[in-house]
Formats: sequence, structure tokens, C-alpha cells
Amino acid sequence: MTELGAVESFNALPAERLAAELLACCAAPAWGAAVAAGRPFADRDGILAAADAAGRGLTWPEVLEGLSAHPRIGERAAGDSQEAAWSRAEQSAAAQSADDTTKAELIAANRAYEERFGHVFLIFASGRSQAEILAAARERLGNDEAAERPIVTDELRRIARLRLERVLDAL
Repeated sequence: MTELGAVESFNALPAERLAAELLACCAAPAWGAAVAAGRPFADRDGILAAADAAGRGLTWPEVLEGLSAHPRIGERAAGDSQEAAWSRAEQSAAAQSADDTTKAELIAANRAYEERFGHVFLIFASGRSQAEILAAARERLGNDEAAERPIVTDELRRIARLRLERVLDAL
């Protein structure tokens, strides 16, 4: 389907299906509501710009809602939902690139991060090795809450955007 056709299909999705598709992209309902509120869109760039703006506009409690659907880095997402499948795909390169030592260190870094911040370590994992992810986790462990929150929010925005691109590509 052409890009315009995908945009037309996105604009025409019934509200219930659109809500489900958007919730699979980002588990924060406010994000999906903000994107849906922009319909009809003139083009793909408009949809993605709305998604970016919605991601940047999330409150911290909304970000935490979005995090609730993300498994720990290095752990395989369970279930047969679209979101779980995307999570497995996003982490696949990292999972293939890690040795046992790196995997163990990433588990320890995840645990330390969760103890420090009270939520999973979230990173845009697509195309990154586990060594790169581990380095980022260690670096971010040095952040305080005020420095970490905008990073987490942006990582969630990037993941939601990638997933929305996949939705559009499938229309």
C-alpha cells in the first residue's frame, strides 16, 4: 500500500481498533488518546509528529503506565500480544550478541537500576548490542531522579514511535 493509502487507512480505523493499536505501541492511554485526537492526518509525517509530541507531553505517572508493559532488558517478553512480539524483535539483536558474562552483568545492572529508580530500565534497544545496553545502564545508574526521568520519557517516546511506524507499515 502507498504511504497515502496507509494514512487514509489509519485515519479510517474504527476508534476501538485504533485505541488497541496505539495501546500496543505505548501502554500509556494518554499517549494513544493524544495521537488519535489528531485525526485526520494529512500524511505519515503528521502522524509521527503527533506521536512524538504525545510522547514528550506525558506526565511522569503516564510514563510509568507506559513502562508497565516493558519487560526487563534481556528478558523475553511473554505472551502472544503484538506488544510482546515487538518487544522480542526489538531486543533480538541484543540477545544474539551477548555472552554469558555480559548477560549476567546486565541482569545485575537491571536489578541495581530498579532498586535505585523503582522501575525497569528502559532503552531503545533496536540495533544495539547487549554490551552497548549494559554500558548505557551503568552510565544511567549515575543519574539522579531528575536527570533520569527525561531520558526514560524520551526512550519510551522513541519505542512508541518505532512501533507506530510498524502499525503504519502494516496498513
